[in-house]
Amino acid sequence: MENHIVELQYALDTFYFLVMGALVMWMAAGFAMLESGLVRAKNTTEILTKNIALYSIACIMYMICGYHIMYGGGWFLNGISDFDMASIISANAENGFDGSAVYSAASDFFFQVVFVATAMSVVSGAVAERMKLWAFLLFAVVMTAFIYPMEGAWTWGGASVFGMYTLGDLGFSDFAGSGIVHMAGASAALAGVLLLGARKGKYGPNGEVHAIPGSNLPLAALGTLILWLGWFGFNGGSVLKLSDAANAHSVAMVFLNTNAAAACGSVAAMIVARILFGKADLTMLLNGALAGLVVITAEPSTPSPVMASIFGAIGGVVVVFSILTIDKLKIDDPVGAISVHGVCGFLGLMVVPITNGDSSFSGQLIGAATIFVWVFVVSLVVWGIIKAVMGIRVTEEEEYEGMDIIDCGMEAYPEFVKS
Repeated sequence: MENHIVELQYALDTFYFLVMGALVMWMAAGFAMLESGLVRAKNTTEILTKNIALYSIACIMYMICGYHIMYGGGWFLNGISDFDMASIISANAENGFDGSAVYSAASDFFFQVVFVATAMSVVSGAVAERMKLWAFLLFAVVMTAFIYPMEGAWTWGGASVFGMYTLGDLGFSDFAGSGIVHMAGASAALAGVLLLGARKGKYGPNGEVHAIPGSNLPLAALGTLILWLGWFGFNGGSVLKLSDAANAHSVAMVFLNTNAAAACGSVAAMIVARILFGKADLTMLLNGALAGLVVITAEPSTPSPVMASIFGAIGGVVVVFSILTIDKLKIDDPVGAISVHGVCGFLGLMVVPITNGDSSFSGQLIGAATIFVWVFVVSLVVWGIIKAVMGIRVTEEEEYEGMDIIDCGMEAYPEFVKS
């Protein structure tokens, strides 16, 4: 009887991992649509190229070495090892079936690899419209093969940070990656943006901030809704188990809280925009929804729906002021990625102890600092090396003409261009 239970659990939890992973993979489409909608038409083909290429690079590099660094898993050359079903059944039968997680290692790898791509996608939007395509892709190789897996090993992997301390022992908790994925991506993006500089015409000589509208807000809205949908897999899959009543209920609560936080984040951002600008700003509404999602990602399982709603609303308010502040600092982020994923990723980490007694504010702060310092400093070094070797920014003339023609030799909307 125990053998049949283990086999059924293996099947259910493996299938659950695969479906949740597929939802997270669909977030790649969300990032592509959101970013292509928020950049100018002349840069659309290039941003789409970056998003599909970075996803592919992330999958390859994590399979070659990233998964091994982060979890000590299989290497590409040896294949991703799977569980030996006979050994699993035998071990559970001997020790008494206790309901512990049993699923295919291949499904675990698939679920993990789409998270790597998400972290790298954050970088794409922040450096849009003026970075060389091949410089970006070279950084993607290093980010997904080494930078992200190292901080992942210290957090989800349970390894000690340079042999000095273990974040879990300090009370650090990040359920689905507000810091490990989102803040890490934003930290790498910030390093790149600081070396890259602002787009031509973004800031005036006296500190004026000039808005550069996106070319396709319907696409941006579609991208946000796709990300919202994919986030159910991002957070729901991080429960790691579905095949018993308690965990099935936990998955349902995570879905509920994730949705509530996004909804309240979007409404809060829209209200703040109305107060500040006198208008309902669609881009702030979209970023408010994403901010709510990022905040709740650090701990979607322990808050009540009311608390999740409050956390999401706070994120929606914070992201508006963060975007305005970063612009005043002349840090040019075309899609607001640093605010959404970085600032709100940090906020998500810091609200975890409010509902999760196993974490501590000091542990969260040390964990956030570890992630930021590691990713930012190493990314700054890597961006600096790439800048010295091949350059990271296109010329002023190329920027004016548009990245589509310069990097890809084709335009996304050729019918709107005069011959």
